Amino acid sequence: MSVSKNPSVSIIIPTYNEVDNIEAVVEKFLASEYSNLLEILIIDGHSTDGTQDKVIGLSHNYSKVRLLENPRRIQSAALNIGLEACQGDIFLRADAHCNYAPDYVEQCVAALQGSQAINVGGAQRFIAANTFQAGVALASRSLLGSGGAKYRDPHYNGYAETVFLGCFWRSALESIGGYEVTRKEDSELNFRLQKIKGDRAIYISSKIKVWYFPRRNWLSLWRQYVKYGRGSCIISARYADKLPLRNKIPFFGLLLVIIALITDFTLLNGSLHTIPIIILGLCIIALEAGRITLKYKSVFRDEFWYHRQKPVPSLVSRWLCCTIAIATMPIAHFTGFGYQLYLREIVGNKDNCFFESRSSIPKHNSRVKAKMEA
Repeated sequence: MSVSKNPSVSIIIPTYNEVDNIEAVVEKFLASEYSNLLEILIIDGHSTDGTQDKVIGLSHNYSKVRLLENPRRIQSAALNIGLEACQGDIFLRADAHCNYAPDYVEQCVAALQGSQAINVGGAQRFIAANTFQAGVALASRSLLGSGGAKYRDPHYNGYAETVFLGCFWRSALESIGGYEVTRKEDSELNFRLQKIKGDRAIYISSKIKVWYFPRRNWLSLWRQYVKYGRGSCIISARYADKLPLRNKIPFFGLLLVIIALITDFTLLNGSLHTIPIIILGLCIIALEAGRITLKYKSVFRDEFWYHRQKPVPSLVSRWLCCTIAIATMPIAHFTGFGYQLYLREIVGNKDNCFFESRSSIPKHNSRVKAKMEA
């Protein structure tokens, strides 16, 4: 690991169809006052909306910007391509769906050096640009929506089991072989980092500020959490003893409800009263959504709302969308976990297709290079 007081930084940004966001993200990093920002690598998965052309234009204006191609079109593969190509002492992972504080790079480097951790990051602060996102953002502040994850608490400082995005010593990342799974790749990677340095491997700093735009509609949120569920199932075989309880509760909790429901109506003639219990559960979710919505009522515009000049969604619409989000997350997670478990145990798919190999990384991005030189 680097002992330099001013280590060089490579920023890695996986992209797919991010033409509306990528320029603002890149220019925010280019405006950083950190003096040893070496490069910004955009790893694109065959975008069809003009993202590559936008990045090529940026690379012509800024020598630090480079475009690489991700033929597999999955995030873990993009990150491994970036790891293979980057030259910085520090590997800073970024996302095109986020807003970054002006001192984001500086704070990441300071936390990495000050904490003596291998990977550092800030809280995943949710920010909304439409009504549904507003509900999801509020749900992220609820125990039912976050599962108590430390990286969802904007005030937390200290060590944790995982972190949002991540800023790593490149040498440590290379020593463990980079990213290995294609679902929940961050959590799986951090489990391996903890084998190196135990509970002090991952550090969260409240000074590292990044704002995340959640999914814009219900279907996108559903798909996201189905993927999370599949990822939790995949890595549970490897890390059954380390997988946080919040990754297991949605599946086993809902499975218990389903078993009780079937048993109640096939064997016990409704004597377990499962339907009233389910309705009570939904009422609890609605009440929790209402509590969170009211708790952040006075600060919603400042803390959650992106369009400061546009009207804030009504209190009722925020409560309704928050209720839907809190209810959707565990059900979608359960669906993904159950589907992956079915594939593994019944169909016989041992999840091999979800493991990433750095041996498959292309050594040359000739198509992209040709486009950039054109």
